[in-house]
Amino acid sequence: MCEEHQAGVGRRAVFLTGAAAAFTLGSVSFASAAEGGRSQSRTVRGTLPTGSPDFVYVPVEVPHGVREIKVAYTYDRPQVPAGTAGNALDIGVFDERGTGLGGEGFRGWSGGARTEFFLRADEATPGYVPGPVRAGTWHIALGPYTVAPQGLAYEITVTLTFGEPGRTPRPVYPPERAKGRGRAWYRGDCHLHSWHSDGRRTPAEIAALARAAGLDFVNSSDHNTSSAHAHWAEAAKDLLVLLGEEVTTRNGHVVALGTDPGTFVDWRYRARDNRFGRFARQIRRAGGLVVPAHPHATCIGCNWKFGFGEADAVEVWNGPWTPDDEVALADWDGMLVASVRQGRDWIPAMGSSDAHRDPDVVGLPQTVVLADDLSRRAIQDGIRAGRAYVAESADVSVAFSASGPRGEHAGIGERLRVPDDSPVTVRTEVTGAPGCTVRLVTDQGVLHTSAPLPAGGAGVVEWRTTPAYAAYVRAEVRHPAAAGPLPGSLAAFTNPVFLGRR
Repeated sequence: MCEEHQAGVGRRAVFLTGAAAAFTLGSVSFASAAEGGRSQSRTVRGTLPTGSPDFVYVPVEVPHGVREIKVAYTYDRPQVPAGTAGNALDIGVFDERGTGLGGEGFRGWSGGARTEFFLRADEATPGYVPGPVRAGTWHIALGPYTVAPQGLAYEITVTLTFGEPGRTPRPVYPPERAKGRGRAWYRGDCHLHSWHSDGRRTPAEIAALARAAGLDFVNSSDHNTSSAHAHWAEAAKDLLVLLGEEVTTRNGHVVALGTDPGTFVDWRYRARDNRFGRFARQIRRAGGLVVPAHPHATCIGCNWKFGFGEADAVEVWNGPWTPDDEVALADWDGMLVASVRQGRDWIPAMGSSDAHRDPDVVGLPQTVVLADDLSRRAIQDGIRAGRAYVAESADVSVAFSASGPRGEHAGIGERLRVPDDSPVTVRTEVTGAPGCTVRLVTDQGVLHTSAPLPAGGAGVVEWRTTPAYAAYVRAEVRHPAAAGPLPGSLAAFTNPVFLGRR
């Protein structure tokens, strides 16, 4: 049996939920199993105008005895003028616990990656969380990412199947420690997408690619869902798998890195709502790091607007090197200068692949972390302290340090505590970067550029300075410039070594 309903959002039919603008439509109801049979469907049609709220909720009244809920949707994609955004409509679902900010009722999100999903006690579509379909008011969440000038016409079909609910499996999560090498440099990729969001790879396929790339650890970071967490245990084996989420708001994305298993972080707010601090604190309470992702990316909603006051690190390099990474690097360097000037803590840099599907390369780039062992806490401690550099592959290694006249020594992320007038020797040792140059960058800018490394790709570069002349030094390993005034793309870069007693 199928019934149809009409629904729409008027231009003024908007209210605020305490976060991003949202609107709730009229509810969709179903008969009981005795009245309507084993399976029932309802179809809802409507149109969203340009300037619609960030989220539109379709209430679904679910009766007792439902085994499975299935949702399928379509929307139109009319032609639009050049330079004008067309239609894009995301989707997810909240159960009878409601849609309140914080996500207590969250049961799944697939964004624009799927046209249908289901969930029941024993299984769910990737991106969605298995569990009983309890009676009450559920809400289909629509996210009109962009709306064409003609509006966005949509159709949603909800199907309820009645029957015994089945049993929800107890989740099994990957261990928080893997076999390591004691205190050593460990390579990882902390921004990856599986088929639990808009990726096309399973956790097992990602793990295999990570091993092939020479990685020691990865972080699960699907968009706006934690559903993948319970699917990484078998793939882990000798690989350390951290669990997290890419929290994808309308004003930027942030990677929750290494949270407790099953942690869900809400994304339904903008910078103007002044809500981000609440969720940054939630990430930390769950044992994770707050890492703004691709802060200068050019996709709609990707540019970071929340500031960096809550950041534990920042993703300076995202995927293959592009101009927005160059801007992110320069911006981060400006933050280093500000931290020196103001005498406050600095924000370490890292890099990740953001790989989704072929031909995206897992481990391009990768963050190389000095950690006491291969464990969740040790890796996080290394990232938080800035004991890390970023490389384009496992072929590239960088050893970077500064030493004083009396044997004082400091490595990446550390401070060389010597008087301002003390001579300091900065040493950079590189392998796996044939033809690249080494640039030493300080709070004044680039103060030394080496000759190209030989065909073997290995070389040592030394430079001398004082803390009075350079408040910090960091290294960049650059490929030859293709053309124009811009430097070549990065093969690697380090977090800084700070100089002086301050």
